[in-house]
Amino acid sequence: MGDIKSAAEIAREKLAKIDAPTEAERLKWKYGPEGEKLAARYLKEDTVNLADEIKKFDDRARQFVSATISDILLRNIGLPRTETARKTNKKAMDGLNLLKNDKKAVENVFSRMRHILDHYVQEGAKQKQQAYESLKADFEAKVQQAIRQKTGTSARVKIDIEKQPQFQEEWQRLQAQMEAQYVNLMEDYKKELAAIK
Repeated sequence: MGDIKSAAEIAREKLAKIDAPTEAERLKWKYGPEGEKLAARYLKEDTVNLADEIKKFDDRARQFVSATISDILLRNIGLPRTETARKTNKKAMDGLNLLKNDKKAVENVFSRMRHILDHYVQEGAKQKQQAYESLKADFEAKVQQAIRQKTGTSARVKIDIEKQPQFQEEWQRLQAQMEAQYVNLMEDYKKELAAIK
């Protein structure tokens, strides 16, 4: 029979196999949270000067702080469903423009992003409204048909279709499907932005 090892012995063996963190990993752990705090303050407060705040860090730390801020700003760019979301998008884009060195490449991606975001606001809203009205009419017709089949009468019964769980569920699914094309394009643009130095 083999030796039976205690949990502590097994844990020590596993720890011995783990490599020590690299200098870059230690710096990321140390300065990443600083970048997170600074990004949150920048997005929430109008008085934060991102460039000045980043300059407070030494060169090595600045690299990690900036990378973390960039990641957070990218995550905060989304579909402009509300006025607040539009403002957040603009602020995040302004911050990214400040952090990136290749301004021309950044502006190229932002131009395409703005086109998609504008299309979402202008055309997307119309498309959603049309889809909503069409879905509502379809549901009303189906409900009236089901009532006629059950009762055998052709009297129209007034039902608030919009409050029906099945309608709400179907509308959420349809809305997500319509927005997926915008979301996918935005994710592609975010990846492009992340790759720009």
